[in-house]
Amino acid sequence: MESVKLFVQEHMAFKKQLVVLAKADVVKTYRGASLGWLWALIKPSITIFVYFFAFSIGIRASKPVTNTAGVTFPFFLWLIGGIIPWFYVSEMMTQGTDCIKKYSYLVTKMRFPVSTIPTFVSISKMLINMILTGVVIIIYCIYGHFPTIYYLQIPYYMLCQFLLFTPFALFNASLSVISPDYGNLIKSLTTAVFWLSGIMYNIDRVGSHWLRKMLRINPVTYICSGYRDCYINQRWFFGEVRYKSTLGFFGIILLMWTVSLFIYKKTRKDLPDVL
Repeated sequence: MESVKLFVQEHMAFKKQLVVLAKADVVKTYRGASLGWLWALIKPSITIFVYFFAFSIGIRASKPVTNTAGVTFPFFLWLIGGIIPWFYVSEMMTQGTDCIKKYSYLVTKMRFPVSTIPTFVSISKMLINMILTGVVIIIYCIYGHFPTIYYLQIPYYMLCQFLLFTPFALFNASLSVISPDYGNLIKSLTTAVFWLSGIMYNIDRVGSHWLRKMLRINPVTYICSGYRDCYINQRWFFGEVRYKSTLGFFGIILLMWTVSLFIYKKTRKDLPDVL
């Protein structure tokens, strides 16, 4: 409880700075480029275009996806529905792990609480994720699939991302300062997480029942599948199909916050000296 109290106090004391620093983080990431922060949109847009060309024009081997209502969606739409939230996840695994090192001057040159650094970095990445989600909705509309009542769940899944990967970044960033090898390990696992999260394939089609159950434990799978439930599958996160996964996901969030705050409490006094 002391760790929770400390975390809340630090965030309340610097709540105004969090928004300012989040905006600055977006600008700082692409400083020096002529297009500036627009690269945050251009880079994933290029990735989306490549997938569009590969699966809609080039390979033409991927089957359309049909939801429970009998509506058919091109595989490309199914793919981007899950890959956009992945951009946020991957950046929190890579840049989030290095965020305390990146902003070490806030820790060493002024009295700035370390716990708020992963938070404003997470906010900055979420801002980009929100814009990209808007782009996805526009693409769906272009294909003739307009928003439904299930789109109301999109803010919920964004909140899920934020609640999971903010403490995840705090945990990783704290340990990577102490041990650079740990930070390199987390970043090297990004590709493995990508392929084990059902982003490029439908885990419901995996042959082994036990393997499907193992893949569903992955919280990234829950998030990406949730976005697809909004766009395509038309399922509620509290419905009969998803409620067990939802309970398990929030169990993982609770565990992540507990471990992260414990590690932060143990390392926060040593971090300025190590930096």
